[in-house]
Amino acid sequence: MITILVIIGLLIVAYFLFTSFYPSFGGDVSKERKITYQKSQQYKDGKFNNTLPVPKDLSFSETLSLAYKFFSTKVPNGRPNKDIKAHKIDSASVANYNKDTRLIWYGHSSFLLQIDKKNILLDPMLGKVAAPHPLLGGNRFNKDFPLPLEKLTHIDAVLFSHDHYDHLDYETILKIKDKTKHFYVPLGVGAHLEAWGVPTNKITELDWWQDITLESLTFICTPAQHFSGRKLNNNQSTLWSSWVIQSKEDNIYFSGDSGYAPHFKEIGEKYGPFDIALMECGQYNQMWADIHMMPEETAQAGLDIKAKKIMPIHWAGFKLALHDWTDPITRVKAKANELNLEVITPEIGEEILVKNNSNTYLDWWTKF
Repeated sequence: MITILVIIGLLIVAYFLFTSFYPSFGGDVSKERKITYQKSQQYKDGKFNNTLPVPKDLSFSETLSLAYKFFSTKVPNGRPNKDIKAHKIDSASVANYNKDTRLIWYGHSSFLLQIDKKNILLDPMLGKVAAPHPLLGGNRFNKDFPLPLEKLTHIDAVLFSHDHYDHLDYETILKIKDKTKHFYVPLGVGAHLEAWGVPTNKITELDWWQDITLESLTFICTPAQHFSGRKLNNNQSTLWSSWVIQSKEDNIYFSGDSGYAPHFKEIGEKYGPFDIALMECGQYNQMWADIHMMPEETAQAGLDIKAKKIMPIHWAGFKLALHDWTDPITRVKAKANELNLEVITPEIGEEILVKNNSNTYLDWWTKF
C-alpha cells in the first residue's frame, strides 16, 4: 500500500511539473482577469458556462471507462489508408490575391480566408498531433499543407474559437505570432497567447455577442455549446465561441466546436442569411453528444442559421473519436440532401469561392 501511494504521489508531482514547465500547456488566467470576467453572463462560480447545463461532469469511474474505451477500441476505418495530399497554392498568388472572397481549407477546422485584400486565419492548427506532446496523440492525416506558414508573408488577423489542442497549437503560434497584426479570441484565451510571447496589445478578447471592426470587416463573437481547458486543473477557465465574419459583400459563419442547441437559430435570426457556413462535423459520440454534433444535427444547424450552403469541417484531420473517418461526410451529405441544403466538399487546399453558387467537388475521400 505504501508503495502504491508513493507511486501515485510521484505521478501527481510529475504531472504538475510537466504542466507547469512544458510550454504547450499555455498560460493560466490571472486573478485580475477573473474579476473582469464576472461581467460576462457566461461566467459563474469562477468558470465559464454554457447557456444550457452542459457538459455533464463525468464521475471518476466514467472518466476511466471512457479513456479505456477510446484507447482500447480498434476502429477498422478510423484513419485514411494513406496520407491525404493537399492541393498546393503558389505563395505569389496568395500575396497578390485581390479577387472574390475565397477560403482555403488546411484540414480539420483550419482555414485561410482572403477577403477585402486581407489574410485571415481561422483556428490555425498545423501541428502534427492534437496533444500537448507528440507522444500523446496520433499523427494528423495530412503531412503537407496548401501553403506552409513560413511562406505566408503577412497575416492581418487570426480568429480562434477556443483553446483545445486541435484548434490552438503552441508550435503554430510560434510560427505566426511575429507576422500577425492582431489576434481575436474568446474571453481568457489571450492568457495562452501571452504565455507564448504574443504582445498584449495584439490580442482582443471578446464575449458572446460582442463585435469589433477591422477596417471594412466586422468580427462577431457568437455562442457555441462546448467547453475549454488544456490541463486537468483549468477546465472552463476560458470561453469558447463561434464567429460571424462580415464584409460589405460577404457574410460567413464559422461554428467552432459545438453541440446542437438553440443558439444556431438565434444567430441565424440576428445575422443570417450566410453565404457559407463552416460547420463542425466530426469527432462525435453519444457519450459526448452535448458538445459535438452528430452529422444529421450539423445539417439541421445549417438550416437553423440560414446558410445558403455549408461546408463540413472538424473531420479529415485527426482521429479524436471512435467513428470511421468518412462517417461524418457520408451522413451529413445524406441528411442535407433530405433537407434540400447544399453541401460543398472541397479537398484540402482546393479553392472555395464564397459567392460561387455552382460549386462542384468530387467525393475525393473514396480514394483513401
